[in-house]
Amino acid sequence: MKYNFLGNTGVLVSELCFGTMSFGGITNEKDSREIFDTCREAGINFFDCADVYVGGKSEEILGRFIADCRDEVVITSKAYFRTGKDVNAMGASRYHLVRAMEASLKRLNTDYIDLYFIHRFDERTPIEETLRVLDDMVSQGKILYIGASNFAAWQVAKALGISEKQGWAKFACIQPMYNMVKRQAEVEILPLAISENIGVISYSPLGGGLLSGKYGKAKKPEGGRLIENKMYQIRYGDDWLYEVADQFRELANDVDIHPVSLAIAWVGAHPGITAPIVGARNMDQLGPVLEAANVDMTKELWSRISALSYEPPPATDRNEEGSEHNYGLR
Repeated sequence: MKYNFLGNTGVLVSELCFGTMSFGGITNEKDSREIFDTCREAGINFFDCADVYVGGKSEEILGRFIADCRDEVVITSKAYFRTGKDVNAMGASRYHLVRAMEASLKRLNTDYIDLYFIHRFDERTPIEETLRVLDDMVSQGKILYIGASNFAAWQVAKALGISEKQGWAKFACIQPMYNMVKRQAEVEILPLAISENIGVISYSPLGGGLLSGKYGKAKKPEGGRLIENKMYQIRYGDDWLYEVADQFRELANDVDIHPVSLAIAWVGAHPGITAPIVGARNMDQLGPVLEAANVDMTKELWSRISALSYEPPPATDRNEEGSEHNYGLR
């Protein structure tokens, strides 16, 4: 396992970040413990969580697992989405975030959270209010670093500017969706992260299972998120995505690498990515996930994989800028 610096924090994290959203849900605590221990044995020291995962059970289970290795792991949590019936039990207001953070600390059974994300941009709360309360939490030692999940590049840039002006803690890490069929992050989010030296732990490297080798135009398993979850069906519902899944599975067979390992390694090879967030429901799934760390992702292989899907146009929408047919470059 290799380790990368998380942005400019000086903290070294494993090249794979394990996402714990299955803990206490589709994966019981006994199996979750075996998965966690195997991840630790493989060298993973980075674990992602959120207050909404399985109604808080994922945090509780992760808290029990890290009890004897708290000073050796980097854990995250997030807040924004609804956690209760009260009308104010969601959002990025000071009112909600203070309560959400304290509740997460109790469930995780820890005095501090290493990296705390706003799970989504809150259009109803001034970003200044959100950033100020996060800065207060950092000053209190209850969180060490702050981050943003599911933010657009302009929202991250705006927040960075405000924090710089006010002398508040700045986003040290962002968490966008990124995989070989969802490449919008390449346009502005990842270039912003590289420019500002912000850590990036991207989620969904397998496209909800689409790139696991189990899906194709005429190939679908009996169960899975793309079968059972309406949100994922909408996100990955276009026919061309399944054509790419077929082509990707054939390429993986050609190079004799498990599609899961190959898809994760492709994401991790982008220079803007600190660590893809990976997951597994059981030990059988975990094997090829961890094997991604051993894939030799050459430039040639990365290019072959990239050619299977649509490369998004540049932010200016001027496709010619990447060719010789333009007004010239400095």
